[in-house]
Amino acid sequence: MKKLLKKNEFYVSVVLILLIGVIQVKSGQFFTANNLVDLARSCILPVMLTLGVTMEIIARSIDVSFPAIAMLTMYTVTSVATKSGYTGPAWVLFLIAAVMGMILGTINGVLAAWLKLPTLIITLGTSSIYMGFLQGVLKCRVIAVMAEPLETLSTTYLLVATNRQNGLTSPLSILFLLMLGVVIVVWILMRYTMLGRGIYAFGGDPVSAERAGFNIKFIQIFVFAFMGALAGLGGMTRTVLTGSCQPTSLDGYEMVCIAAAVLGGTRLSGGVGSIKGSLLGVVLMMTVSNSLILLGIPTYASKFMTGILIIMGIGISSYQALRSKRKVSGNILEPDKSKQENPDAKELA
Repeated sequence: MKKLLKKNEFYVSVVLILLIGVIQVKSGQFFTANNLVDLARSCILPVMLTLGVTMEIIARSIDVSFPAIAMLTMYTVTSVATKSGYTGPAWVLFLIAAVMGMILGTINGVLAAWLKLPTLIITLGTSSIYMGFLQGVLKCRVIAVMAEPLETLSTTYLLVATNRQNGLTSPLSILFLLMLGVVIVVWILMRYTMLGRGIYAFGGDPVSAERAGFNIKFIQIFVFAFMGALAGLGGMTRTVLTGSCQPTSLDGYEMVCIAAAVLGGTRLSGGVGSIKGSLLGVVLMMTVSNSLILLGIPTYASKFMTGILIIMGIGISSYQALRSKRKVSGNILEPDKSKQENPDAKELA
């Protein structure tokens, strides 16, 4: 029970259950098929991106450039495919976007690993470069009519929930399966592979991780490259879910993902975090956003609530890090009783 109380997942679950209870009592609509499908649909993109953010934070890295990578890749791929009249498989476009994102993410990783500059500063700089290229060089604009494969994919649903009273429908995109695939890949990577252990080891103590035989430069480059690939997939996912390419629609999305990861127990100091916790963090964030609509609260209040959740998450993370540090310091300063001389034995001697 003590171990359970020390985990962020427990508190996030409690808050989530209480919030769901309040919404259900006030509106009576939370457990309707339409709302559950809408909630699942709203989680597709943030889950994909938050898992990448979680890996980066565990590896002592803060990345604020992935929304810019997502927007640049989705606009470039969608624009080229639309202008060229592309009619091939949609998955090819997703693959191209993922490769483009991986290349852009690798740039962040190389700068972080070789120059050893703070990752926040590096990604702030690259984010500005990517956005400047998108808006200044490519002259981005909204693409309302996309290439045929993307238009078809945007109307391909896994299931459709229908409200029998008013006839309203809530479709769940087929891309929900892509999200599940990302969750499975990241979960296996972080839990069952040596690379996942290396990410945790690097986040806990880079020097010790290197002495243990882990290639810390490769680890840093990998987490940024992987985040870039997820950003590329996320950008195309956003395009398909909205049915149009809005090149600046993800501006500021990094705060949502970082907040969800931290709420789920990922420490900003690195070395601690879980996929399950991040998933709970995303569900909590999206539930708060959806609940405002159900409760009749103005949508602009969502930013206010997001800010509160960010502060709460960072506060909890900082408190846990401080508590852990004090515990370690206490163990170091506490004398080893086994090595103390036994006075009774001395008298007998």
